[in-house]
Amino acid sequence: MHTSYMSTAGANMRGLQKLPSLRRRSSSTFARRSASLALLLGTVVALVCVGISSHMGLGMAPATTTARNPVSRIGTITHRAPLPVFRPSLFSRSTVSVPRAFQPATPTETDVKVPSAGGMFTQTKPEERKVIPRDEKGRKKFKVVYVVLESQYQSSMTQACKNINRDQENVCVECSGYLLEELRDPANYEAFKKDVADANVFIGSLIFVQDLAEKVVEAVKPARDNLDAVLCFPSMPDVMKLNKLGQFTLSSLGVGNEKKENEEPKAKKSSVVKDFFKAASKASPATFEENLLKLLRTLPTVLKFLPAGIAQDGRSFLLSLQYWLGGSDDNLENFLLMIANKYVDGVKGQNFIDEKKIAPPNLIAEKGIWHPLAPKVFESSDEYLEWYNKEVGPLNGVPADAPTVGVILQKSHINTKDEAHYVSLFQELEARGCRPVPVYTGSLDFSIPVEQYFYNRQKRCIVDSVINLTGFAMVGGPATQDHDRAVSVLKNLNRPYIVSVPLVFQSFEEWEKSQLGLHPVQTALQVSLPELDGAIEPIIFAGRDAVTGRSVPMQDRIDILAERAMNWAKLRKIENKDKKLAITIFSFPPDKGNVGTAAYLNVFGSIHAVMKQLKAEGYDVDVPENVEDLIDGVLKDKEAELASPELNVEYRMSVDEYLKKTPYADDLRDNWGAPPGNLNSDGENLLVYGKRFGNVFIGVQPSFGYEGDPMRLLFAKSASPHHGFAAYYTYIEKIFGANAVLHFGTHGSLEFMPGKQVGMSGKCYPDRLIHSLPNLYYYAANNPSEATIAKRRGYASTISYLTPPAENAGLYKGLKELGELVGSYQGLRETGRGASIVNSIVASARQCNLDKDIADLPTEEDDAQNMDLEHRDRVVGKVYNQLMEIESRLLPCGLHTVGVPPTVEEAVATLVNIASLDRPEDGFKALPRLCAEAVGRDIEEIYRNSDNGVLEDVTLRQNIVEATRAAVKAAAMQSANAEGRIESVNSMEVQLKNLVGIKSPWRDALLKNGFDVSEDKLTPLFKYLGFCLEQVVADNELGGLMDALDGKYIAPGPGGDPIRNPKVLPTGKNMHALDPQSIPTRAAVDCAKVVVDRLLDRQRQDMGGEWPESVALTLWGTDNIKTYGESLAQVMWLVGVEPVADSIGRVNKLRLIPLEELGRPRVDVVVTCSGVFRDLFINQMNLLDKAVKMAAEADEPLEMNFVRKHALEQAEELGVDLRSAATRIFSNSAGSYSANVGIAIENGGWKDESQLQEQFLERKSFAFNADRPGELAKADQVFKSSLKKVDVTFQNLDSSEISLSDVSHYFDSDPTKVVQGLRKDGKKPTAFVADTTTANAQVRTLSETVRLDARTKLLNPKFYEGMLNQGYEGAREITKRLRNTMGWSATAGAVDNFVYEDANKVFIEDPAMQQRLMETNPNAFRDMIQTFLEANGRGYWDTDEENIERLRNLYQDCEDKLEGIE
Repeated sequence: MHTSYMSTAGANMRGLQKLPSLRRRSSSTFARRSASLALLLGTVVALVCVGISSHMGLGMAPATTTARNPVSRIGTITHRAPLPVFRPSLFSRSTVSVPRAFQPATPTETDVKVPSAGGMFTQTKPEERKVIPRDEKGRKKFKVVYVVLESQYQSSMTQACKNINRDQENVCVECSGYLLEELRDPANYEAFKKDVADANVFIGSLIFVQDLAEKVVEAVKPARDNLDAVLCFPSMPDVMKLNKLGQFTLSSLGVGNEKKENEEPKAKKSSVVKDFFKAASKASPATFEENLLKLLRTLPTVLKFLPAGIAQDGRSFLLSLQYWLGGSDDNLENFLLMIANKYVDGVKGQNFIDEKKIAPPNLIAEKGIWHPLAPKVFESSDEYLEWYNKEVGPLNGVPADAPTVGVILQKSHINTKDEAHYVSLFQELEARGCRPVPVYTGSLDFSIPVEQYFYNRQKRCIVDSVINLTGFAMVGGPATQDHDRAVSVLKNLNRPYIVSVPLVFQSFEEWEKSQLGLHPVQTALQVSLPELDGAIEPIIFAGRDAVTGRSVPMQDRIDILAERAMNWAKLRKIENKDKKLAITIFSFPPDKGNVGTAAYLNVFGSIHAVMKQLKAEGYDVDVPENVEDLIDGVLKDKEAELASPELNVEYRMSVDEYLKKTPYADDLRDNWGAPPGNLNSDGENLLVYGKRFGNVFIGVQPSFGYEGDPMRLLFAKSASPHHGFAAYYTYIEKIFGANAVLHFGTHGSLEFMPGKQVGMSGKCYPDRLIHSLPNLYYYAANNPSEATIAKRRGYASTISYLTPPAENAGLYKGLKELGELVGSYQGLRETGRGASIVNSIVASARQCNLDKDIADLPTEEDDAQNMDLEHRDRVVGKVYNQLMEIESRLLPCGLHTVGVPPTVEEAVATLVNIASLDRPEDGFKALPRLCAEAVGRDIEEIYRNSDNGVLEDVTLRQNIVEATRAAVKAAAMQSANAEGRIESVNSMEVQLKNLVGIKSPWRDALLKNGFDVSEDKLTPLFKYLGFCLEQVVADNELGGLMDALDGKYIAPGPGGDPIRNPKVLPTGKNMHALDPQSIPTRAAVDCAKVVVDRLLDRQRQDMGGEWPESVALTLWGTDNIKTYGESLAQVMWLVGVEPVADSIGRVNKLRLIPLEELGRPRVDVVVTCSGVFRDLFINQMNLLDKAVKMAAEADEPLEMNFVRKHALEQAEELGVDLRSAATRIFSNSAGSYSANVGIAIENGGWKDESQLQEQFLERKSFAFNADRPGELAKADQVFKSSLKKVDVTFQNLDSSEISLSDVSHYFDSDPTKVVQGLRKDGKKPTAFVADTTTANAQVRTLSETVRLDARTKLLNPKFYEGMLNQGYEGAREITKRLRNTMGWSATAGAVDNFVYEDANKVFIEDPAMQQRLMETNPNAFRDMIQTFLEANGRGYWDTDEENIERLRNLYQDCEDKLEGIE
């Protein structure tokens, strides 16, 4: 066995030699030093209190540093002789053996039932790790109780206690240990409280889960005075305040002081702690932590020579912390003996323990490069590589120029000898010919070893990819992070950065059986937070043994992790000319006219741009001459007839080849029968559609396969992929031999295949399909939620792309004429012509169907001559307001092409909307607000009056809008070149400096529109707009892709609405969502209150003043990311509950708002969460469920608490308890998405509305229960019972880019007709939509919103002409809007007949339009015709027979064209 690491012992000894001189100092000097150090110690503990320290170890230099071969006892690797006698077999793949219990189980995921023990994530039993002395033999027994977040201490603590019981003659120990998550179980918690009540010592560590922290405090605080020692290491502040060791407490050091009841307030004292924090706040977390480490290195030794009292006990606390962080059984044994000897009654002062035999903490080096076969910890990469290439590489066949993977480790696992999972990964990497460089640090800041050890002496990076095995953010622990520093370090490193995750809260078996997968708290801490650093591929690589707590390598997961890391590393080694790229495009709904579907993306134009860039970068790619040739190559089978419906077949895979190369093929038989099946098949072979262009293959991803099957659509859980789907990915990886796959656009199906939500197993289909392929994914920048699903379930590295430039919808045809009439009235309102113009306005408004939106619009029989001027103004004001809503609504024009940024002109509308929002966090007001203030008005009042039809304020509002547009355009055009594009932004600040004494162009524009806003108020706003303009027109979409294919790091960035958050731009980033524990924000809560109050007011107006008793809401992932949780806050405000941040700023607590403060009844809710929301925000579902149950249990009058009223009724009706009856938070089953209503409507494969409603009820009736957080249980009875009571259905629109007809998601999850079918009175609930796309939030009925959407998009020439200019794909987008509009007829009856009638006039009655659609995309035109016929056939569109006959004839013409019949 090796005898030494590179040790710091010599340095420690030199420090000790200086210490005796302290003894000769005067007592006064001693006293001053004692007081100073006591305060300094307070600072240290305070730092620990707020989570600055880490479970990875504080990195303190040990009193003794020894060496050992730190290979785990698990498995077959044992201590060996020194390096010269190492044999190759030492590190072969079979060296570490995994206990049989941890091998993948044989049943499929769906065959395994989640344990029913309360639905907890862990059902491990604390009594299994209890240590009781077998024979006390008259010895003094003391009792220790500990609770920890992670399990690696479990085995060491057990062994330490056994050692004490075996070796000590006079004392013995009883020990009860708990994992934090176990305290959720009521029986475990009661046992914990009993254990604490009769314990001598309590130890807690890493208690960072708020609700469980509260449980710990609740149990320990009453027993604290009776405990001999309470030692709480880095945890929540309230837990840290429990610390007690002799005279040492936080309060004794001025930390955590609380005024007792009836106590006089004490005078405030200057606090070294506060001063230290103040200074530290100006330093970076990394610098701050390094200073702390330097302090901690010296403190324990210095304190040793101080007199007894606080400082001496403080030394014991810090020494305890060192022992604890040392983690090994010998460290913990000495720790327990030290505490017992000094503090346990009946032991201290009795000489029962030989103090001389209590060894000091024994730790490995603070940071370094660690390898299980190395003789020491290395302090430089050059030294490590020299050793590795000489001693290990040759034995394992790893050459000196092999791909190199940097691996970041968690020090505590090395300390506790719990590193078998690490060793297993090293073996797998080396077996693949890859060289690992494993680094660790005892600090929170993993960027320190990255910067120190992943570069050589020449400052050149030595690694090709990086795996972080800690699961944590690069800089920071579970409480605080510094993402900016992490991103800076990773940008400099510029390598793919994988953060893999060890199971913490679950045993292996529990994770394997769980359909949810990874524990929600762990997902938040170890998946969401690392994503903010740019991390990819959260693969589970280790489990824990339920009995010992030791980490166990999960071999199949480690295999795939090693393979993927190796493939990323290879991208740096392979020359571009030899790289193969598989570009995957989508076709949804499955149809030749839909090939290349992606949200707002010109897919084929973008692929052509990518191919040209690849060619320029040296790739072997045959680039078609133009986009049309590219489309023809993919869409047309050259061996079939010219007009064949078949796509081009690139490869025919025999069944034998498929079965040989697809290991999971047999698992698909249950759903799809024997291969080849009838999907992507010719009856004998499986067909891979697409075309190869040199080393680039463009393939068409197969469909789900169940689109037209009513029975499959109804299944509560989604089926497996079909054989054709599996064959496609088998072809890409194993036949074509792709080095990477590029999924092109938002979005495909792979990431939505069945499997766990997060933390895939080898049996989850997304994992099986993508396997080891690096997965790049172009994803729309405005859709971070689904992009996050692709990242977590499909291991995608996303590259964001811009949505098309937005424009104001404008007015057209009759609406434009109506606008001109309103303009005439404003000039002639007080003349004799005023009344006649009002009559024309009323007639024209009715002709444009605006009477459906203006409830009190006069009839055409009413004569304006009989109205006074005020009445006429009010009529015209309401019409004008409606016109302005249509005119100013933003709509994306055309489709985006990757790599083509918008022109300045195209960017103006986006900038106008950015300028229209107040940004107090940036220190300036919105431009409309500044304009209003310039004329002595408040913008909110103008909005209110405008909404109510006050003509003067409608006009003023429009003047403000026009002035804002003019000012922003004037500013933006200063940076345009002759072609209208931006080469570099002419800074607004620079422009101001160049215009000394001259009005700026934007101020001049405002003045011309009648608004005098001072330059000093405009300067910060327009400086910000200059920054935003730079981001809008910046372009790294192609650059980001090329970097990824070169094996480089893709910088992370938020996804969302660029108007709300311009940091979404520029595109080309690896998108992330947000920290789920940060929402809802305070601003989101404030916005939610406004919207909910408007919703309730609007409904009460329609119900004669009665309050609605229940509201059904739909929650979406992307919406909550964009708005920082507004709809979450809406649910809480309806039931009268307020979110509260915990002591470190995470939103995970609630306050029931008293009725007198709320000022209205609590309104019941039924919440259906999208599958994506469920995956991203399951912790927030937990919060919502608690909020509803908190309201249900409030003892209040039933007429003031509809939540309680309904829950009591349901408890009696269903025979359940109140909390179960108050279940209101629902979603799909784990691994399933949507109600499949959208799929049914898009494919026409549905019989009637009852089928759609049954699908909704069947697939959306899985309940989340905070009392059983480990499962989503089928709860269809309480779901139906709750929906029966709904008065209002409600959804949110938060972005101008995605509205009701743009996607099928909104109507897919709309329960309006479902509620109507369940209600005993058959009454359809009122359906409302909140529109927060502008500063003036609106609550409209669903029908009003559908009409607005149709007028601004489907029926608007600006929209459909912009789409038609895009050719093949644009025509498909128009058809999609019509089909989605019909979806609202099917699910809510919310579409007026005129919408279909007007659409028929635009697209069908006009022969020229017919011809354009037929030539552009005959498949899409046929689908449009079919949609019109279906709308008529299902009773949604009433029209004359002439229109129907025309449609039938056109349908036949399309069929003939598609079949090649002239």
